Order: sequence, then C-alpha cells, then structure tokens
Amino acid sequence: MADQAPAREGPPRRRPRQRDLTSGPIAGTLLAFALPTLGSSILQSLNGSINTVWVGRFLGEEALAATSNANIVMFLLMAFVFGFGMASTILIGQAFGRRDIDTARRVLGTAVGSFSVISFAIGLLGWIFAPALLHLLATPAGAYPFALAYLRVIFIAIPPSMILIMLMMTLRGGGDAMTPLWSMILVVVLDGGLNPVFILGLGPAPRLGIAGAATATVIANSVGLVALLVYIYARDLPLRLRGAEWRYLLPDPTLMKTIIRKGLPMGLQMIVISSSALALIGLVNREGVQTTAAFGVAMQLWTYLQMPAMALGAAVSAMVAQNIGAGKWERVSAVTGSGIAFALLITGMLVVLLAVADRPALALFLGSHSPALPIARHIQILATWSFLLFGVTLVLFGTVRANGAVVGPLVILFIGLYPVRLGFAFGAYPWLKADALWLSFPVSSFSNMLLAVAFYLHGGWRKNRMQIPVDPEECIEEAQATGEPGGRLNPSG
Repeated sequence: MADQAPAREGPPRRRPRQRDLTSGPIAGTLLAFALPTLGSSILQSLNGSINTVWVGRFLGEEALAATSNANIVMFLLMAFVFGFGMASTILIGQAFGRRDIDTARRVLGTAVGSFSVISFAIGLLGWIFAPALLHLLATPAGAYPFALAYLRVIFIAIPPSMILIMLMMTLRGGGDAMTPLWSMILVVVLDGGLNPVFILGLGPAPRLGIAGAATATVIANSVGLVALLVYIYARDLPLRLRGAEWRYLLPDPTLMKTIIRKGLPMGLQMIVISSSALALIGLVNREGVQTTAAFGVAMQLWTYLQMPAMALGAAVSAMVAQNIGAGKWERVSAVTGSGIAFALLITGMLVVLLAVADRPALALFLGSHSPALPIARHIQILATWSFLLFGVTLVLFGTVRANGAVVGPLVILFIGLYPVRLGFAFGAYPWLKADALWLSFPVSSFSNMLLAVAFYLHGGWRKNRMQIPVDPEECIEEAQATGEPGGRLNPSG
C-alpha cells in the first residue's frame, strides 16, 4: 500500500563521526564525545563575545547595554526549542541504543516539522511585541533605541536558528558530535566576519549600526542551516529523510505527545532560568548604564565558564540515554561520576584562568579606561566560583533527564532561582547594596547542587520511563531480532 510505513531498518551504519556510546571505556568515550560538543559551545559563546566586542568598540556602552537586554529576551524565547530539542535527543538516543533507526527518523521528522512552524510564529510575534518586551525589562532610555533596532532584526534569525539548533541536538542524540561542530564553525566565521561589514557599512554593504550585528547573525544562521542540510544528504547520514519518509515531517500524534510531555518541563526550566535573569537584570538596570554594561560583559565571560558543564551535561544525557536504551544500567553511575569529575576539572581551570586574567579579558569588551571595568572585575570576584557548583548540578540533571525525570530538575531550579536567588537579592540589598545581586549567584548555585544530589540519590528517577510506544507487530519483530550485538537494548539547565 502507498501509505504503508517503511520497514524498520537494521542497525545504522556507524560513520567515522558517529560514536557507539554503549561500549568501551566510559571516561574516555564520554570525554571524546563531549569535546566536540564543548567546542561547539565555546564557538557559540565566542561568536557572542566577538559580536559584543564589535558593538562595544564601535557603538559604545549604551549599545552594549542594549545587546545585554536583547540577548536575555532571546534566551527566554529559545527556551522551548531547547526543551523540545532535548526531549527529541533523548528519544533518538534511546532509539539508537535499541538500533532502531526508523524510530529515530520519525522523532526527527516530528520535531523538525512541528517546530519549524513554531519558530516562524515566534519570529513574527517577537517583531511585533519587541517594544513591550524591552519596556518590561525597564531598559535604560539611552539603550532603548539600540535594543529595539537590534532585537527586531534578531527575531528574523529565529526560524533558521531554531531549526539549526534542533538538527544539531538530534545529531548528537545519534552519537554524532562532529557534524554540529563543523556547522558551528561555519556560523561563527560568517557571523564574526560580517559584523563589522554591516555595522560600519564596509564595501557595498549598507551602514546599519547595531542592526548590522543582528543582520550578520541572520545571514550566518541561514547559511549554516543550508550547509548542514546539504552535508547530511551528501554524506547520507542516518538521520535523514528520503522518499516516503518525508511524511515524517507531519507530526506524529503519539511522538508529539511524548515530546511535549517531556520537553515542556525542560523548556520551563529554561523559562525559570531566563525569567529569573530578567528579574535580576531589571534590578541591575536600576544601578545605571555603567553597572548594566559591566554585568553584560561579566555574563559574556560566564558563558565560557558554564559551557564545559553544559556540554558535559548534554553528553552525559546522550550517553546515558543510549545505555538505557541498550539496557546497560550498570554503566549509568560510572558515566555520571566521570561527568562530574570532568566538569569540576575543566570548570576549575577556567575559574583560575579568569581570576588571573580578568582585567585584560574584561578590557577586550570595555576598553582599559572604561568606568565600567572595575565594576565588572568586582562582579567576577564575587560570583565566578559558583560555576563549579553549577557544573555538578548540570551533570546530575543530564543523567536523570535521560530516563524522563524532568519535573524534579524543574522544581529544583525554581526553588534555587526564585525563593533562594531573588529572595537573597531582595532581602540582602538594604545592607549589601549591589553586592547582594552578585552574591545571589553562589547562594542559589549551592542550593541547586544540594537539591540535585538529593534527587539523584533518593528521587526514584530510575523508575521513570521515557519510551516511544510501539505496535505489537514491531515488538514481535524486535523480539526476533536477536542476532545483533546490543540489539536489546535518557540535558542541562
């Protein structure tokens, strides 16, 4: 029949860039898989930093404060694609662990098809409501016109950015971390190179000011998406759709229900993070433009501190998902322990490096004579070390999410970021002044870590199941497929 589902394929062919995360030495396999993801994360952060340098040096501190406000909004709006992308990554990882490539493609089709439509809707609504969002942030008057011009163009980049991120996350779920890395390299090179072209109007390009930085982002992400799709099909990677499989882009109700049910809490975790940041930056804005600019630059450096933990959390989640799919529970605790050790080691090295070289690092963005520089250095001293605690939390969250335990991390983050962080910031402000804002970071990080450890040890997350229901015929077919080794066979906030 024309509408008959394609036969389930055998084990996907292993490509040079595609790792089997269910066998071999755990620490070495995890590190080898996490490093390309870390490279992608660092490049993404580097891209934002390069853009910030261009804006700060060419357009001044008011424009720099504007991008800080706009980027918080973008983080908020990208939260849901992260949640649903992580849910898809976990399902794809479990499918690869079972050697079920057709199910992995069905998950990919449902995720990309549905969220392509959502991304275009977000871009349109964001353009319309950008002024209201900036007023909600209490954006300083001097920074408001810059922020509006920047934010409205950035919303145009939402569709290609969301689809690109979704594809890169799902590729990692299948054990391929190198292809997303090369995609990110292309995006960073284009974005960083085109920024001064459109900001200053070099050559035939129009002089767009701060909107030029956003225009470069639109172009870079669009080209990166097209290049990634071309590469996937040119190399015939396992996660591609052909022929009758194109109908997988029409969302499957069962898959969509699973993705929404598990992705929504993970998206809400990002909403909790970004909304608490919105509340905090509203307090920072009231300290004046210099403090806002200093905080924005501090956050730029913090992205590098949090990237190892985020990359390791994502790698742990993908690796645990594949091992759960393969039924190899004995490897799960070892994966988690290795992830925590690597997170502490790498993050600790970066904390020490930043403590030694904070002045030249901050001066890249602000200039060595900026009045915001000593404020930024003070913020770094008080808050930077808390990312060690943050790393432990993300690895533990990555493990429990891999088996579908998504509500516990959401509750933990809410407690740590609202009653703890904002409660401390508001409560201690009368006697600590602005220092209460910066000290709220280690206070909330310590709370989150303690709760995450308690949930990992006693939360019952191992009893959860994040599985895709299959038809009885598929179960019989799988039961008979005993010839394949490992044929029997769950992200960070």
